[in-house]
Amino acid sequence: MTVQIAVIDDWQGVAQGVVDWSALDAIGQVSFLHDYPADNETLARRLAGFEVICVMRERTRFDEDLLRRLPKLKLLVTGGMRNAALDLKAAAALGIQVCGSDSYKHAAPELTWALIMAATRNLVAEANALRAGQWQQGLGGDLHGKTLAILGLGSIGQRVAQFGQVFGMRVIAWSENLTAERAAQVGVTHVSKQELFEQADVLSVHLVLSERSRGLVDAQALGWMKPTALLVNTARGPIVDEAALIKALQKNRLAGAALDVFEQEPLPAHHPFRTLDNVLATPHVGYVSQQNYQLFFSQMIEDIQAWSAGTPIRLLG
Repeated sequence: MTVQIAVIDDWQGVAQGVVDWSALDAIGQVSFLHDYPADNETLARRLAGFEVICVMRERTRFDEDLLRRLPKLKLLVTGGMRNAALDLKAAAALGIQVCGSDSYKHAAPELTWALIMAATRNLVAEANALRAGQWQQGLGGDLHGKTLAILGLGSIGQRVAQFGQVFGMRVIAWSENLTAERAAQVGVTHVSKQELFEQADVLSVHLVLSERSRGLVDAQALGWMKPTALLVNTARGPIVDEAALIKALQKNRLAGAALDVFEQEPLPAHHPFRTLDNVLATPHVGYVSQQNYQLFFSQMIEDIQAWSAGTPIRLLG
């Protein structure tokens, strides 16, 4: 019997060409769906016929209600080994297996640094002005000798810290579990939370979203920052209190923000982040790279093959 396999969340229409899906021909038929997320009723109609669904990170939420509306579903496969949008407990109770994939570790830190560079040197405004026939609009900022503050010194935070060190920046870090010893191992100075925000010329967020980190960058923390500072968030939108950040940017209490993640994605059409002059915003492309997608989708194929053979791999939950 042919297994019906859906590859969803393919908003750019690239999944089909990134890897060779014919490896699954012996197992079933693969369909590529490019629609944005919707309400559970719409999603249930859209996905009702599929036994296997491949999802891209946290674009579409699979809560218990949706999972119950998909009685044919046997396997969920996600890009990455962590996906907060999947209710793993409900999936297990319903007999739905969930598998993940490895990630290309360089994509997010490289995008983070691209945003820092572009925002500091006003590259978008300068490039757009040149296209409009103008020349040299203003003065760019500098990084050498400035303080890079890392909120969350995990694998991505450490990589961004290394970039900062290469650029001659002083690098400081804080998170609730970070010790001075662990920071020192990577040449970073451990400081308190308040010191992190107060001393930052560039503050870059690299925490995992949890109930503890949600809203951690709040009005008080933003108030500690210098009016010349840049806030960068390529981690998860809800870590930063969006309303407080918008207010700070509107009142120029911060020089700017470079953001790749948002409270609601895709970002609503009339959101202030789309129009504020001191915001450089990108549409959550930190993980959207050639090598990362090749890794995600090739391992999704491996997951499906292993599941079909009765020996599932990279199980989550």
